[in-house]
Parts: sequence; structure tokens; C-alpha cells
Amino acid sequence: MQDVLTMLQQLHRPRLLMKAARIGAEDYRRTVHLPRLLGYGNLPRHTSALMKLMEMESNLNDQRVSDDSAYNLLRHIDVLIAIVSEARILRATQGPTAA
Repeated sequence: MQDVLTMLQQLHRPRLLMKAARIGAEDYRRTVHLPRLLGYGNLPRHTSALMKLMEMESNLNDQRVSDDSAYNLLRHIDVLIAIVSEARILRATQGPTAA
């Protein structure tokens, strides 16, 4: 099984979505944003959070690609912001060998 960071490197989304996510990631606060996306309670570890977020994002991307009327662009960007931010935190906690 691939590790979560490798899976993220293989994730390709439109440039504008990713640019919005990177900009939004500057203001990301885990304790505020993550419960809103994953539900309230104890915050999961970074890897678990990333796996859940990637599953959510995959569903949102499927809706986007299929022009589903239930697709919510703002929710998609929120999830991408959380993914970018959680990945940054995970990389930082793994140290220089993760680069």
C-alpha cells in the first residue's frame, strides 16, 4: 500500500482549484477547520485525517467531473485546503527525510 504523501503527489486537479487551496491553506487552523469537515470530537492524527479528506475530495471531484447538480465548489475548495494543510503539517513532523 502506498503511503499517504505518495498518494497526494499523484493527485492532479485543475490549477485554479489548487491555487485557491494553497492560498486558503495560509489561514488554516486545524482545530477550527477540521472538525467542520470531519465532524466534531477528537481530532484524528494527520494521516487518518488525510485519508478521510482524500476520500471526501475524490467524491467531490467525481461530482465535479460528471457535472452533478449537487456539486459544491466551496466545499471542494475547503476540503482541498485541509488536504494541503494537513500534508504540510505531516511533512513537517516527519523531518528532512520525507523530502
